[in-house]
Amino acid sequence: MYVPDHFRESRTEVLQAFVDRHPLATLVAMTQEGLTANLIPLQSKLTADGRGTLRGHIARSNSLWRQLEQGAGVLAIFSGANSYVSPNWYPSKREHGKAVPTWNYATVHIKGGIRFTDDASWLRDFVESLTDKHEEGRPQRWHVGDAPADYLAGMLRAIVGFEIEVCSIDGKFKGSQNRSDADRVGVREALNAAGRDAEAIAELAPTH
Repeated sequence: MYVPDHFRESRTEVLQAFVDRHPLATLVAMTQEGLTANLIPLQSKLTADGRGTLRGHIARSNSLWRQLEQGAGVLAIFSGANSYVSPNWYPSKREHGKAVPTWNYATVHIKGGIRFTDDASWLRDFVESLTDKHEEGRPQRWHVGDAPADYLAGMLRAIVGFEIEVCSIDGKFKGSQNRSDADRVGVREALNAAGRDAEAIAELAPTH
């Protein structure tokens, strides 16, 4: 991914918070049949040295786990907020007219080696962890144990888990950092007027 320095984000805590907010990643891999991409919710644990792990699962009927060797390189793309940016949002445009449209967005690309598992205990622990995470804050939380045991056993047999050992992390938060302070304020005000929520505005027009 092309990342100019003014759009680069490398702080682990910021990247971790981002992938926690946007866990549905596009998992890209090269197989013997060519490039393939799957949308998969992932759990992540990143470390300060640009490493860490990602965990997820796919349907057993998805041939990806048969097509890739253990340790094969993959790319997980986490996508955040994005927005068209009009030159009319820049106060400087009214001064000299030197402005063109652009697109602001936030994304994190994580590369690593993938290893698959169909160990029943691993799968049960992972599914419980993933479910508990996304049931947080709900008035009536659903737990894996709420499903009948025989039904759950069948569902677990129908999936294959995986863990990705992270080797690199690239964060790109393109939020008008190459514009003047006044132009950045103009972008934030326009996004606010368009009804974008605070998290989206923070990604698309950060204050730092």
